[in-house]
Amino acid sequence: MLQVGIFTGYFPYTLEETAKKIRALGFNTVQLDLHFKDVDLSAGQITKEKAKKVRDTFRDHDLPICCISGYTNIIHPDKDERARRVGYLKEIIRNARDLGSPYVISETGTYNTESDWVHDPKNKTEEGFEVCREVIADLAQTAYDHGATFLLETYVNNVVGSVEETVKMFAQVDHPGLGLLMDPTNYFETHNIDRMDQILNQVFDTLTDKIKIAHAKDVKRSGDDKSEKHADIGDEDALESHTFRGVGEIELPAPGLGSLNYDLYLKRLAEKHPNIPIIIEHLSEDDVPRAKKFLDGKLRAHGL
Repeated sequence: MLQVGIFTGYFPYTLEETAKKIRALGFNTVQLDLHFKDVDLSAGQITKEKAKKVRDTFRDHDLPICCISGYTNIIHPDKDERARRVGYLKEIIRNARDLGSPYVISETGTYNTESDWVHDPKNKTEEGFEVCREVIADLAQTAYDHGATFLLETYVNNVVGSVEETVKMFAQVDHPGLGLLMDPTNYFETHNIDRMDQILNQVFDTLTDKIKIAHAKDVKRSGDDKSEKHADIGDEDALESHTFRGVGEIELPAPGLGSLNYDLYLKRLAEKHPNIPIIIEHLSEDDVPRAKKFLDGKLRAHGL
């Protein structure tokens, strides 16, 4: 049966309180965000002692860590800024096993200087793809060297956004240190959202063997609001990846609040990954019980 988890970052508390609150909601796994009120896990501050404290705390609450957030713009156009961001991501990767999971996740970035989530024309050029490929190949090797796996998460406005671009990247970086974070909502734009089932089947037909972890959010047309959307999740220090809710024509709300064909998504996911963790996202703490009830209901209905 699929395991239902949640990002720790939606709970802006101390390490111990975060684990208690998540366990009380009935989850049995978490995606770890390095963001707690009482433990500094920022760049240069991760130690074996802190990592052990984090993983042991979640284990003590029957919440094994299934993956770790490393989200950043890995191809930031300012090379010094790119080096800083990739450097911290590598630090997380080097410490991943000590933190409790080999899987570290990031999206593939954009050459846009204003936002990590907005398209830039260079994203869809051969030059742009090649730079991204070099960074991903380096991250995959770093992961492999430290017993970890770097998981690529696609997003339509980033360099790797379409199914075809994802397949191309895995063909060019054919490496045991690289895997896929499966989030079907990140493949949809206005030109293909009405072909949802076709796109979902295409993803699974071509990429199933690369999938290591799955996400659960939703997707829908944004209506009149075409701006970059962020939500207040009750934490002024929240990661941008947790407040982001879409940009342009597409909105990315919490699971059950959009048009994703969850029945098909979960059925295809479970075919080859019957015990995979599926991590709820894009919500605030007060919406977690509803979202979990929605996802649990879908899984129960299909015996997954």
